[in-house]
Amino acid sequence: QVQLVESGGGLAQAGDSLRLSCAASGRISSTYTMGWFRQAPGKEREFVAAISWNGRRTWYEDSVKGRFTISRDNAKNTVYLQMDSLKPEDTGVYYCAWDSYGRFWTKIAGDYDYWGQGTQVTVSS
Repeated sequence: QVQLVESGGGLAQAGDSLRLSCAASGRISSTYTMGWFRQAPGKEREFVAAISWNGRRTWYEDSVKGRFTISRDNAKNTVYLQMDSLKPEDTGVYYCAWDSYGRFWTKIAGDYDYWGQGTQVTVSS
């Protein structure tokens, strides 16, 4: 089992920045992919960004490219999501996700087998 705990959400205005963190604990394998998803009210959960186990590969949903940056610190078993130039449409609950198989390029929620409880991000115009 892997436990994921997100932090860093909150209220922001359009154009502001927020940084989310996700700390992992438990049975941590040597290779794993970590990602971020979000869910807006009334919408399905959607992929935001992910990073390979060694940090060399990152991939993003098109609407956040150039504004969001995912990174990780394996010594701390933590992944980060730096969100700049926030827009109201970025509002939602952000979930950290863990893929034990360490797949590259996956944006499918079903490929991730552990999830955090979510952290709310609200961006006002």
